[in-house]
Amino acid sequence: VLRGQVGGWRGFSLSLAYVLPMAVCFATLGALMGVFGAGLNLQARLQSAWVLVPFALFFVLFALAMFGLFELKLPQALSNRLDRVANRTQGGSLLGAAVLGVLSSLLVSPCVSAPLAGALLYISASGDALGGALKLFALGLGMGAPLLLIGTGGAAWLPKSGPWLNTVKNAIGVLLLGLAIGLLSRVLPGPLTLLLIGLLAAGVALFLGALELVVKTPRERLAQLAGLALLVYALACWYGALSGQGDPLRPLPSAAPAAAAGSVSADAWQTITTPAALDAALAAASAAGQPVLLDWYADWCISCKVIEHEVLSAPQVQAQLGAFKLLRFDITESNVEQRSLLDRYRLFGPPALLFFAANGSEMSSDRVVGEINAGDFAQILTRVRGQLGL
Repeated sequence: VLRGQVGGWRGFSLSLAYVLPMAVCFATLGALMGVFGAGLNLQARLQSAWVLVPFALFFVLFALAMFGLFELKLPQALSNRLDRVANRTQGGSLLGAAVLGVLSSLLVSPCVSAPLAGALLYISASGDALGGALKLFALGLGMGAPLLLIGTGGAAWLPKSGPWLNTVKNAIGVLLLGLAIGLLSRVLPGPLTLLLIGLLAAGVALFLGALELVVKTPRERLAQLAGLALLVYALACWYGALSGQGDPLRPLPSAAPAAAAGSVSADAWQTITTPAALDAALAAASAAGQPVLLDWYADWCISCKVIEHEVLSAPQVQAQLGAFKLLRFDITESNVEQRSLLDRYRLFGPPALLFFAANGSEMSSDRVVGEINAGDFAQILTRVRGQLGL
């Protein structure tokens, strides 16, 4: 890009002319995904095992590449053609740097495939074209930031190569393996996911030298201590998995507390997947004079699982749920009928908790959309029960 240009303002302007077109290419991709991704409802459609497992395998593939087992690059024919175009482009000019920036957005794509794929999925779920463009524009600027620093400061700002580069690559590889396990957790049982997390933690622990009984430098001893902590966590994960646990934040089983008065079991929730079944259940509850708590849920919704395991199971919440008919609308499939029901209730998507009075009318002022903690939801339940005279 610089073609012998020194640092200073000239180097900065050439570097900026290279980075901005590259970032604009990524921004265009983000805008397109924001426009068309939400209409296709990619977040819901991509939550099947047929999609999640291949994506997880891709992340594993990228992780192995980070560990140095092989090198990811474009096909040789395409790479050679782009190189020839780049070599014919005039260097040292703003236009030449801009053309090289556009070409580099293709050349570097395999290197950022993992974060790029995750960003595109996130943008497709938001349906925000402007936000998607800005997010990927920021990604492009972040990728080009080192070049801006080097172009401005010259070789004096260029970090020296060394073992730290391998450490960074290995850390990224571990993160990619963690992302792969996170994807698989959508389709695997909780104990099996916890087992995989334990395997990853144990692998990192061994890499840090947790079991090496040799003389070490102070930095290596610090790494060994971190490895020992990870090894203990891995053992806890394995024990928890064998005990049927699935929460990586609380892998060890705890003593079951005594059931509070009025608490409900998981079987008390009636799961519904069609609008007709929901209408029938609401009508039946109204005929019986029962108020209803309706939980909007999806397997691909992380916040829904947080509400299920940390909010609805909390003792102060459980003690008040017995006053309601408990319905759970599962929108995991996210078909046309289910999406139309979201429009009917003026919801963007799960999670949401809706209250219905005994006469079947929604108590719209008390609806909960998005995440909420157990304490706040318990207060809402108390207020709703007071309004209903329960």
